[in-house]
Order: sequence, then C-alpha cells, then structure tokens
Amino acid sequence: MPIQINMYEAKTKLSQLAEQALAGEEVIIAKNGKPYMELRPYAMPRRQRTPGRLAGEIHMAADFDDTPDEIIEAFEDRS
Repeated sequence: MPIQINMYEAKTKLSQLAEQALAGEEVIIAKNGKPYMELRPYAMPRRQRTPGRLAGEIHMAADFDDTPDEIIEAFEDRS
C-alpha cells in the first residue's frame, strides 16, 4: 500500500521518505489532499550500445572450432 503524505509534512520528512522510496515503497506526495507527485529513486539512463566498437580488437585462433575428439568424448561421457 502506498504511503501518501501532504506536501507540508513531506518537507520536514524528506530524508526519511527518500529512504523509504529507495527501499521500494511507493511514496505519494499530496497537495490539498490530492496526489500531486510520486517520490522514487533515480534510475541512471542506459547508455546506447555501439555495435562494432571492438572490431579488430578480438581475435580467434584459426583452430577455434576444431575440438579434439577426446574432449568431445569426455563431455558426452563416451569413455
């Protein structure tokens, strides 16, 4: 159940309300008894990914896909 608190009271309890919001509680600040705003933790915006930014920096061995038979047998439990 959300916590609803009047603007005047919220001014004096802002630190406490911030901790409650950070802990996951829904905190609604009201003005004249009506919901006015919601207090919630700040979420950092996600950085846009840049495809190919490591191009030319990652190298695979030429025999990367050539797995020796004894290793395949060990994984498949064909001993």
